[in-house]
Amino acid sequence: MDRSVNRAPTEGTVDPAHSEEGVAAIGHEETLHLQRQLCFAVHAASRAFDALYRPLLSELGLTYPQYLAMLALWEHRSLTVTELGSALRLDSGTLSPLLKRMESTGLVVRERSRSDERSVRVSLTPSGAALKERARTVPATILTATGMAPDEIATLRAALTQLTAALDAADTPGA
Repeated sequence: MDRSVNRAPTEGTVDPAHSEEGVAAIGHEETLHLQRQLCFAVHAASRAFDALYRPLLSELGLTYPQYLAMLALWEHRSLTVTELGSALRLDSGTLSPLLKRMESTGLVVRERSRSDERSVRVSLTPSGAALKERARTVPATILTATGMAPDEIATLRAALTQLTAALDAADTPGA
């Protein structure tokens, strides 16, 4: 049995499958191994985060996307739907039902702008603002679960932000 599928590069080394020179050196076939895929590592981490957040947020009566919306609103108090969608990287087809559910539970209110009827502003209700106190333990719980130091988290967040920007700017073949 080939155990190389589960072998990851050691700490401080660069996986040769993630460079053009590396692809040529190890061959194209190995670059298609699941464990060599950056996208899979990000996907697996995302699923692990989801599983960790689910019980914590359930105690707050929130889903993960709702928690993200609340984080943005706790920071800004009030945002237009467009601003919130941009901050969360969600389109209006995804964001509108999410906000409707949050409004039905009394966390936010949505109001059309008097000056521009196309614009809808989302604001926290007193209940939504008060939920912030109960949510204060969530980030520390997540940090502890990662087993990483705060500076390591900051470095990882910066690398992921840089990765997101590069992917956003990339020309997608066939698109």
